[in-house]
Amino acid sequence: MHIDIRTPLGLMFGIMGLLLIALGLGGEPALHRFGINIDLWWGLAMLSFGALMLWLARR
Repeated sequence: MHIDIRTPLGLMFGIMGLLLIALGLGGEPALHRFGINIDLWWGLAMLSFGALMLWLARR
């Protein structure tokens, strides 16, 4: 049986990325540090990593 760890990792990072993006878009400006919306940027990074893992798992 072939088990690939990239599929659950991709799903986990994708879901966490989407949650962070939603928090970044709907959060208060007081939560932004130095004028940068950290939640939004980390959410995009996590979503990108999750998409990469899912793409590699399907490949």
